Amino acid sequence: MIHTIKPLIFFLAIVSYWACSQTKPQSSSARADLYESITSTQAGYDEKMAAQLGADQYGMKQYVMAFLKRGPNRSQDSITAAQLQKGHLDNINRLAESGKLVLAGPFMDNGDVRGIYIFNVATVEEARALTATDPAIQAGRLTMELHPWYGSASLPLILPLHKRLEKKNVAD
Repeated sequence: MIHTIKPLIFFLAIVSYWACSQTKPQSSSARADLYESITSTQAGYDEKMAAQLGADQYGMKQYVMAFLKRGPNRSQDSITAAQLQKGHLDNINRLAESGKLVLAGPFMDNGDVRGIYIFNVATVEEARALTATDPAIQAGRLTMELHPWYGSASLPLILPLHKRLEKKNVAD
């Protein structure tokens, strides 16, 4: 399975690295050139980037994945629920800006599992301490299920890339 994942991981790392190094919007021809450079068989291992991101020999590292679930206390009035949601989003932004949260997002099916986080931490205990800072967790509106997870070491590059695409922050 590692052999099938490696090309995808390499692709993500190159895209993230390139996006972070650019300073102005790209034309469609520049995007085509980017695609060609990423998919080129000439691209190779970047030892410096791998070391900076804490990658192992497969370009991977350990994170903690969290599943945000519907909590037992969802009876708040609409104003309180909105305040808790704003605090929840502010907390996501704070954790992302600190580098502790490398990926977050809601599920769109309105089920009991509300969303995911991927924490850039080594232990479940550290992730648990970070989840305790979320107002929606504190109020019991959400709960967190935490699992050690092995994924691409390039994930910390997603936030800088995302900032280049974000016209408006969801917490605003």
